[in-house]
Amino acid sequence: MKITLSHITKQFAQTTAVSDFTAEIESGHLIALLGPSGCGKSTMLNMISGILPVTSGQILFDDNDVTDLSANRRGVGLVFQNYALYPHMTVMQNICFPLELQKVAKAERMERAMAMAKLVHVEELIDRKPSQLSGGQQQRVAIARALVKNPNVLLLDEPLSNLDARLRIEMREEIRRIQQETKITTIFVTHDQEEAMSISDKIVLMKLGVLQQMDVPQNLYDSPANCFVADFLGNPPINKTTGVVKDGGIQLDNGPLVHDDRFTNLKDGQRVTLSIRAEAATVTNENGNVDCVVDTTYIMGKESLAYVKLGDQRIRIYIPADHEFGEGSTLHLKLGKRGVFVFDETSGDRLI
Repeated sequence: MKITLSHITKQFAQTTAVSDFTAEIESGHLIALLGPSGCGKSTMLNMISGILPVTSGQILFDDNDVTDLSANRRGVGLVFQNYALYPHMTVMQNICFPLELQKVAKAERMERAMAMAKLVHVEELIDRKPSQLSGGQQQRVAIARALVKNPNVLLLDEPLSNLDARLRIEMREEIRRIQQETKITTIFVTHDQEEAMSISDKIVLMKLGVLQQMDVPQNLYDSPANCFVADFLGNPPINKTTGVVKDGGIQLDNGPLVHDDRFTNLKDGQRVTLSIRAEAATVTNENGNVDCVVDTTYIMGKESLAYVKLGDQRIRIYIPADHEFGEGSTLHLKLGKRGVFVFDETSGDRLI
């Protein structure tokens, strides 16, 4: 089921939660709706499901306009953050419940529910009640209940946020496995970049209700459309320095001049943000792009993370753990071909 979102806007009184949002979600793909809290991603999900009406714009499932259809007529399966299982029902009864509402015959609904229980690996728990299940098991049951009615689209709203770190990793892998087995078009809302990067076919990154970039995960990391995208993705966070274009380089504020052939086409006098991923700056014995002074280092097994000073500004870089650079040492840094970006300081638009 392909989903087309055309110029979607959602307003609550004077607040615009989603603004002129346009995107196409390919059939059978898993898409992560990613962004910080309050960016409009759950609102967007609720408009796709039919729980919230749109203020303006159009939603198509394949070529069918569902913009004004009620939620129960859209054929969507929903999984919420709190799972919303019925505590007085067993696992089997919870999974069967949507089929009871559809008045499916008992034998058929039991057969379909057991098939879903096996798909999500809870077939041995069907007689238990939610209070007897772990968080991960409850999550699996919620997914089975959403899938049992054969929806056109599966919508997941922060489904892993209540789980501990190890279980989150296990369950995101399970969600990906289930999605690939069923081939159902899935939208997964999260504020966790690692979750989005690890399981999605594409990421839709939002900020303040506005689509910032939609692409495969690696492209968002390697080729961010703007400064916000570069900042949001990456661990450790990307280094940000500010300066002005001068003589084919970037003169950092209260810092050195950074030379690079890529900077020669920038306009002299322009205020810019120079963003450098930690892995994109390496120590060289030759003349590099810029010199820096070691501030502090942290050993991390086979490599160390060092904070180095570029004048008054400080960035993180990786250095081999067997290199002993003491505090105050001067290093030559070479900038790599990937992971170095220049943005307009005011607009955040990418220049390089």
